[in-house]
Amino acid sequence: MTRLLVFAVFLALVTWWLHRRLVRATGLGRPWSVVVDVTLVVLWVLAVIGVGSGEAFDPGWARPPGWVGWVWLGAMFYLVLGLLLVAMVSLLTRLFGRLRGTGNDEQVDLSRRRSLRIATAVVVVGAVGAAGYGVSEAARPRIVRVRVPLKRLPAEFDGVRVALVSDLHVGPARGVDFTRRVVDLVNAQQPDLVAIAGDLVDGTVAKVSPDLQPLGDLEAPLGVFGVSGNHEFYADDGGRWLDVWDRLGIRTLRNERATITRGGATLDVAGIHDYSSPAPYEPDLPAALAGRDPSTFVVLLAHEPRQALEASDLGVDLQLSGHTHGGQMWPLRYLVPLQQPSVTGLDRIGNTVLYTTRGVGTWGPPVRVGAPPEITILELVRED
Repeated sequence: MTRLLVFAVFLALVTWWLHRRLVRATGLGRPWSVVVDVTLVVLWVLAVIGVGSGEAFDPGWARPPGWVGWVWLGAMFYLVLGLLLVAMVSLLTRLFGRLRGTGNDEQVDLSRRRSLRIATAVVVVGAVGAAGYGVSEAARPRIVRVRVPLKRLPAEFDGVRVALVSDLHVGPARGVDFTRRVVDLVNAQQPDLVAIAGDLVDGTVAKVSPDLQPLGDLEAPLGVFGVSGNHEFYADDGGRWLDVWDRLGIRTLRNERATITRGGATLDVAGIHDYSSPAPYEPDLPAALAGRDPSTFVVLLAHEPRQALEASDLGVDLQLSGHTHGGQMWPLRYLVPLQQPSVTGLDRIGNTVLYTTRGVGTWGPPVRVGAPPEITILELVRED
């Protein structure tokens, strides 16, 4: 509840700033100024409901209005960026005008106000358009097929198909219907193995766990494996969430590994907790790999790409991760490298091959711009 209150206050300040830019700066008169202000207040309320859905509020009633609030936050992101740019240009124009001695000219001021209104209107239309496009993009998960050459892969596992699923983030904006769509898309691909890389939920076990029930229908002859992400620990105890996954038939790997067999050959599947998990759920890759035969090929499930730095040092052949969302909303993808060694796709970190999926859901706004949602089908192939 404290986080919700902090967010509500922060969002109220942003809303007040938007009022200043949309109404005061443009000199918008009545009745449109009243319409804009009332709309901003209503959207503020809906956004607070959206952020609290799944944790403070029951998604049963909060998800529909909260969804609108979350979409507004996506539009607000672009609106703030655009209006900051307009404000900077306006300030520079005024300063330049004063230097030229035309800053107090009434005709110049009227022209500047007119230009400001036009620029603000363009930004509003652009922000709403970007959010609308992003909603459409986020609602259409697609299958992405990737061929992964691996030098130490046993011949018996050549051609194995792994479905990588990550970052559903059900709860506040999406529910059981979205999970069902994802499960149906995965099963239609008939993968040999399913790997779940965390961040399935945003919310508490009591309020959101029913939205994960379709995961119990995932099918793969070599098994369904999963690891926690960071969001499992935000609103509830992450261990309780993993218990829910266990009951759904997902083999959760808690700093441990499992061995799978195909055609008489073996392969290790290891999994660790997220990089930022709190005690007693800190990631422990040495524990997950302890006692294994180092000649055995090992696949690591780890939510964050940066966990590949340690994986390389400890002899992991292939790491499967999510977390980044590919940036989710342009231009955020350019900030991801400040924290992670990979944004999306196939990479090599030292001795480890890394695949980072953009994920299938969204955190926060159900909006994706320049980072379409994906369910990844990885074909593992032996590289001689």
